[in-house]
Amino acid sequence: MAEENKVLMYKGHPLMRKDNLIYYGSMADSHIVMLQVLETKKVNDVDIATRVSVQLQLTDPSVKSRDRIVKKGEKPGFYTALDFGCVWLERALAGK
Repeated sequence: MAEENKVLMYKGHPLMRKDNLIYYGSMADSHIVMLQVLETKKVNDVDIATRVSVQLQLTDPSVKSRDRIVKKGEKPGFYTALDFGCVWLERALAGK
């Protein structure tokens, strides 16, 4: 039962999923990355992401939702999108 509450971590930051949205990073930090799966294809009865939107966002609740987006892009696969998001998040948290 204790395993149900564990959070998936990737390169030191949490990954949380809700349907086709994946959030990478902590809301306690200044930025997070939101990944949205836009298209998938079936490969051996498994859905594989073929188009993913990536957004670097501010976590400040006082900023309007559309003004929170710092960077955005679209990538051809989930792992490519996650790698871009990881770099963007690390740079944003380092203040670069």
